[in-house]
Amino acid sequence: MISAKELNELGLPNHPQVMPLAMRTVNKAIAAGASQSEMLEQLDRLASEPHSLLIDELFAPLAEAVLEAFPTGIRFIPRVEPAPWKKWGDITLEEPAIDQMQKAAQLPVAMRGALMPDAHPGYGLPIGGVLAVKDAVIPYAVGVDIACRMRMTVLDLPVVALQQKHERLIRALEEETRFGLGAAFEKGQRRDHAVMEEDWAISPRIAHLKDKAWKQLGTSGGGNHFVEFGELILDNPALGLEKGSYLALLSHSGSRGSGEQVAEFYSKLAMGLRPYLPQGMKHLAWLELASAEGREYWAAMQLMGKYAAANHELIHRHVLANLGAEALARVENHHNFAWQEEHGGEVAIVHRKGATPAGKGVLGIIPGSMASPGFVVCGKGNAGSLNSCSHGAGRLMSRTAAVKNLDRDKVRRFLEDAGIHLISGGLDEAPMAYKDIHAVMAAQGDLVDILACFQPRLVKMAPDDGSDRKNRYRKKQQ
Repeated sequence: MISAKELNELGLPNHPQVMPLAMRTVNKAIAAGASQSEMLEQLDRLASEPHSLLIDELFAPLAEAVLEAFPTGIRFIPRVEPAPWKKWGDITLEEPAIDQMQKAAQLPVAMRGALMPDAHPGYGLPIGGVLAVKDAVIPYAVGVDIACRMRMTVLDLPVVALQQKHERLIRALEEETRFGLGAAFEKGQRRDHAVMEEDWAISPRIAHLKDKAWKQLGTSGGGNHFVEFGELILDNPALGLEKGSYLALLSHSGSRGSGEQVAEFYSKLAMGLRPYLPQGMKHLAWLELASAEGREYWAAMQLMGKYAAANHELIHRHVLANLGAEALARVENHHNFAWQEEHGGEVAIVHRKGATPAGKGVLGIIPGSMASPGFVVCGKGNAGSLNSCSHGAGRLMSRTAAVKNLDRDKVRRFLEDAGIHLISGGLDEAPMAYKDIHAVMAAQGDLVDILACFQPRLVKMAPDDGSDRKNRYRKKQQ
């Protein structure tokens, strides 16, 4: 008897309508005396020429199921010519990221692509990669942190509050959100938002996550996520504000543990459906939008987008309420998402993995590092970039390399000299671990106009131990 795992390893997709039928068909043929070589030959024909088996009495039903479930076939056949793509920032780009983009352009569903100047290697599509595909969605081209997002609120408090209300600002950050892996609000402290009234049963992978999502609603998590106060500088009137300096709150986070589980589940599902993809391209496995799996993922992604937006809304709402402040202006955007858009007269699914939407007149935020400025930008609608720009400075070194090679005391002194108060944060997020944001911005002058500059002053990220509670406990013991 042959198992589903063995068939999957031979290149047969792990599809609910195909795999059970394949197991019955192959095992029936083996029981009838078919040899291993004959079975391998039939499976090869099934992958490359399923139409040829429609006249085979035993394999015809399986061939029909394959043709119905996989209109693009079950064997990797790259485009005759790679999909066209452009890159920005030759000086700032790494070869592995370029190689990943080249591979993505070979996908049979690929239409067009672009590589942003902050790009660095990721899984499948590089972070900073933009890819338009036909009638499909690629979970790993959206990313693990679905709908990772930026939000800025300009406060009605004066900039001098950074000094005069220093401790009050810090307390507001520490009291009104949570940082670290698995960070959540205790019972009785949960935040309320209409997003929890959405249909969380839209996919089998979503319903059981609702309680966890509610616990983490309004939290920031770990990694490169942060909430910080800083000075927003407007050299010209913008955002409905006069020229001048303003106190602003900036946050960066996504859909937390729920988004990660959705991403992991559907990525594995897609890879099981495309076992034939070459090594190095497996994380580019796609789901047909017309399929049940594709529709499920698309609906789950949309919900995670609403959930990520709700996280930011609650962080800002509660921090401002804590301070007794009002909002003068707001700017926000996703940068790990897929959108249905029209490009070159064709409808496409545009994945921006670590890239910011930059359609003509569209506002966005491009942060630097905890010590370098970020920018509020206005998109120019550059068709070559698929209306996109960078989502930050981009990593210069991996987290492991940063922890191994950077000196904690030197980083601390660097931040102090730069006038940055780091409330908490790991060595892996040190400014030296990131590219020069000014070089990145210079490389995309044809993608965005800079409206304002944001200089971080009070920065809070997940502490090294990943737990705010532990961090506060240790402070009390010192």
